[in-house]
Amino acid sequence: MKAPPFSMMPRADFSALSLHEKNTYLQTLADQYADQHERERVWLDKDGLSRLRRYYSRRVWADLKLDSLSDSRTDMLLARLGEAIRNESIKADVTAALMQETTPKRILRTAPQDDAQLMFFVPTIYDAPLKDDVHLMDVAPFSLSKKANKGIIKYELKDSLITIEGGAETGLATVFDYDIFLNMVSYLADEVKNYRNSEAKGLRPSLPPKTYRPSASHILKFCRRSDGGKAYEDLEAALDRLANTTIKVVNLSSGKRRQVDSRPMISGYSVVSRTGANRIETIEINIPDWVYTSIVRNERTLPLLTLHQDYFLISSGLGRFIYRLARKAAGKMEATYSLKELHKRSGSTQELRKFSYDLREFVTRTLAFPMPEYDLSLEEGKDGAVLRMRYRDETGFPLSTLVAEI
Repeated sequence: MKAPPFSMMPRADFSALSLHEKNTYLQTLADQYADQHERERVWLDKDGLSRLRRYYSRRVWADLKLDSLSDSRTDMLLARLGEAIRNESIKADVTAALMQETTPKRILRTAPQDDAQLMFFVPTIYDAPLKDDVHLMDVAPFSLSKKANKGIIKYELKDSLITIEGGAETGLATVFDYDIFLNMVSYLADEVKNYRNSEAKGLRPSLPPKTYRPSASHILKFCRRSDGGKAYEDLEAALDRLANTTIKVVNLSSGKRRQVDSRPMISGYSVVSRTGANRIETIEINIPDWVYTSIVRNERTLPLLTLHQDYFLISSGLGRFIYRLARKAAGKMEATYSLKELHKRSGSTQELRKFSYDLREFVTRTLAFPMPEYDLSLEEGKDGAVLRMRYRDETGFPLSTLVAEI
């Protein structure tokens, strides 16, 4: 049988105990120490308990009166237990000091140097089309890792089964690759707006094209990334993963299958031109039919949600997943999810225990460095901890709207 862990209560809590409770606690602590170190349990006498009480409360080594101890089992245990308490106290004091002197890691990374020029015109950032059959913002249609992972992500939702599968060589598209998808969707939404405005003026414009031809630097600026040499290499690798990642949706009705739908993240791409240093310069992206049809063929409104411009600065994949879910579920109000449900919807390959630890750590960091638009808190629910996501009105920032009106 595994011995119980040796742990101590804070001195303030110990001081609040009655004399009998202190003695009982110290005897239990002595038993735990003996079990952990595979020694025989020893009953502490009145004198031993008295010295241990004073030492536990004050942490003054002289209170143990070790010079007067004999070679009895009781006195030997008292000396060892006193040493263990001192070591545990030092560890606690050092940990507290480090926590006091250090600050949590920031939620948002630093924007690139030329970012201020872009922010003169804040682009509207749109996420995936919200179709009646499935909402891709309810799940993570990508890997949360910064590195490409091979494998398959499966989601079993109430009315649909969703499978995300990456290419055999490229792996799954990541949450950071998804920035390019957002850029493509946002471009198409703006083209549709221009088309509708021209129609309203009595003109006869052409429908937006099914191809998107941006420069690499434009994509990097839109996604608020630096334009160093590695950024261009990463961009090409990201396009490969997006082109090879598919989303398969099986719609369910009363538990029976009624439709199977397989859709790519992008329908392919080609490098139109490169620089003298062989960096990609201009790209042509083929917009998937499911994205094009959902946005262009919609008659009155864009079936899209807008994202805060600081979304691109959220440095962790978990943080981006939480923001997207909050944007969809909470809107301008609030929403709650159990940690188990969040783990299920994230597609994370971590065990629930490790995922919950990372989520708690992220929520703690948001207390010092808030996430864009939403305040996060962990609360106790009927079946364990739940995450509450509450909308925060950020005066001075552009407010997101639930549905973008044309």
